[in-house]
Amino acid sequence: MKLPVFLRLYRLGTRAFSPVARIFLARRRARGKEDAARIDERRGIPSVVRPEGVLVWMHGASVGETVSLLPLVERFIARGFSVLLTSGTVTSSRVMGQRLPEGAIHQFVPLDTPTFVARFLDHWAPDLALVTESEIWPNMVLAAHARDIPLVLVNARLSERSFRRWQYLPGFISALLERFDICLAQSDLDAERLRALGAPRVAVTGNMKFDVAPPPADHARMGALRRAIGRRPLWIAASTHDGEELAALSAHTALAGTLPELLTIIVPRHPERGQAVAAAAARQGLAVARRSESDADGNLTLPAPDTAIYVADTIGELGLFYRLCRVAFLGGSLVRHGGQNPIEPAKLDTALLHGPYVRNFADIYAAFDGEGGAREVRDAEDLAAALAGLLSDGEEQNRIAAAAARVTASLGGALERTLQTLEPYLMHVLLARGGLAGQGKARGKARGLRR
Repeated sequence: MKLPVFLRLYRLGTRAFSPVARIFLARRRARGKEDAARIDERRGIPSVVRPEGVLVWMHGASVGETVSLLPLVERFIARGFSVLLTSGTVTSSRVMGQRLPEGAIHQFVPLDTPTFVARFLDHWAPDLALVTESEIWPNMVLAAHARDIPLVLVNARLSERSFRRWQYLPGFISALLERFDICLAQSDLDAERLRALGAPRVAVTGNMKFDVAPPPADHARMGALRRAIGRRPLWIAASTHDGEELAALSAHTALAGTLPELLTIIVPRHPERGQAVAAAAARQGLAVARRSESDADGNLTLPAPDTAIYVADTIGELGLFYRLCRVAFLGGSLVRHGGQNPIEPAKLDTALLHGPYVRNFADIYAAFDGEGGAREVRDAEDLAAALAGLLSDGEEQNRIAAAAARVTASLGGALERTLQTLEPYLMHVLLARGGLAGQGKARGKARGLRR
């Protein structure tokens, strides 16, 4: 199958990039964007051995995508498969270190060069590859297809902006999409866009993020926090980005006159920004504590009675703070980032607030807002007004939280539909491993299922 010109140029360019990848990775490591101890994984060099038997490889870009794959990981492990889960960010690797079940392995995905990808696939030799959302890396797709590894795009989504961009390179994207055995789209609109770009086999299975269990919480740590906070009013600004913390600080200051014991918890999306957030609070004269500042015994810092701003700059503890706070503002939405996933707090009885910029989760927020399960705020003043109302009205908190929970429950079921679609591929993999057919032949049958 002849590749389009731009795809051939991409392969040539990325092949030429391989020799200088060490410099690129070193610069990223200096900025905290790579794990120094595991940086070789980004060049396709494994850090652990491949497990025996059937191996299902799943890939997600970062935290949200990898978390959405956890229900699939658990189901496959329960059936006796081994699972390799890859991602590209340090934060996602740390979260997966806490949440992956036994029998699953995390590795960093290699940079998308022919050399690194070949090295990765030579070692892991997956029997089935599941790629989530829109993580379509050309060399990875081409190499997996050339090795006859069945490829499935799960929980697939394509934003309007990405769709418009791909329309400028129709041959490039269609050459990749046609190599997927099937694309399992989150919505009818996503399916239409995938078909328009050349995906020949598309089914709508829904959004698996609605089927993810609520994020966990350490009960001992939660108990310690409850004792430290007592009966103080509190709220959380979760997964905030640069600029949104100032809005949270402004809202806190506006409310402090009527709620002098108010505790504002800020969880920056990138924990390494904790020091900068704390410094901004201190400049405004607010008493601040950073959770990551451990004492001599390694205990995390707790808010003191006079702490106004508590910066929770740790990883994997959002489940704890959502359980403590009945009101949450979800970040990435007052700045043009595109919003953060509201499903997790919705499953934990939380009243949700968000800004206007939620294109990354537009359908989900529209459903929540339409049913009264979330409220939009436009700026710091609007945020302060919404908080003032909710913090003084427990019944309204309950109404919003209950509406969000209903929406979340009604939109579930994607996990089962996805598993049902994947079943023929899994059965042929099992047949191959059982010696009833040559593995290449079985993979060919699996690929033939959708033709």
